[in-house]
Amino acid sequence: MRRVLSFFIVAVVLAVVVGRWTPSSGLRVNGQVTSSATVRAQLSAIAGSSALQCYLTAIAPASYSAGGGTSTMAASGAAAWANLEVEAMAIDQYVRSHLHYRPGTDLVKAQASLELEMTQAAAANRFSCPGSAASALAAMTPQMRSMEILAQAESLYLVSELNSSIPLTAASLHAYYEHHRADYATICVSVALVPLSSVSAFAKAQAAGASVATLAQRFSLDPSGKRGGAYGCYGPTSPYFASVRADVAGHAVGHFPTTPTTTTQNGTTYALYVAATSERPASYAASASAVLTDVRDLNAVGADRVRSQVVDRAAIAVDPALGQWILGSTGLTVSVPTLPASSAVTGASTLTSPSALTYR
Repeated sequence: MRRVLSFFIVAVVLAVVVGRWTPSSGLRVNGQVTSSATVRAQLSAIAGSSALQCYLTAIAPASYSAGGGTSTMAASGAAAWANLEVEAMAIDQYVRSHLHYRPGTDLVKAQASLELEMTQAAAANRFSCPGSAASALAAMTPQMRSMEILAQAESLYLVSELNSSIPLTAASLHAYYEHHRADYATICVSVALVPLSSVSAFAKAQAAGASVATLAQRFSLDPSGKRGGAYGCYGPTSPYFASVRADVAGHAVGHFPTTPTTTTQNGTTYALYVAATSERPASYAASASAVLTDVRDLNAVGADRVRSQVVDRAAIAVDPALGQWILGSTGLTVSVPTLPASSAVTGASTLTSPSALTYR
């Protein structure tokens, strides 16, 4: 899921160059410009810090590997940075002109929040980044670091000003937990990994009343099938909790869903059934991190709506070396430049690649 807070966190961090830059290269949002000199300084900071590269990849997944020449980076990284930067510049203008925001002592809080966001992003992606988030910030140029902290402060301020936002205070978060206790339970699950050729037989046995354990033992190719599909238990502190919770949402405890998802392993596609076999309430102390993430996601929905409106109304120019400013499936965005396909120079292909992450 795309998070508006994450966008603000890295809005001015990802500096990459594709091809040769000219003195006038850069990004323009209304009257505000990020110059090529700034881009080069940011690029140098990122290239010189493996910790910074690691945390940035966790926050804004893209390929930030080297490109085909000196001081270059993969096209996907260039487009990702350009898009985040454009949006950050537009939001900066919005919070200052419409919400009359002026930075002050809140910048100290913003830096702590930024470091926490980076740390949580790395943990959620199971990245073992060399060094702390604080060391990654320290690797930035002074100007880059100041702009990054300011972007985080503006993000927090924007969310706080939305009528639909839930304050990120201890009292508000605890109140949210009390009203959504059922969403914060330790969930034990069983799975069945079923060949597509056996899905029909699985469905018939399921309709006849076969239990989760029986179905898994009979049809599942996963090693857990021998023990009735028992796969593990996941509480709110688990990095896989959100995925597990989503997989079993809407289905009765002790029953596989009638419609499976699919998963591909070693080039073969299988039907995957996931069932909650038990749910145990978790305390607020154990759920606090998950509650914070959920509330931030809810707040981000309103903030993202504002972001889209602000960006749509802005006059934006993007250096072609970074990407193309186009109307995509999610709205206006910087897209990876299209290049001729290697097999036919008369055609064109977009340089993108799919990725997936599950708890399995």
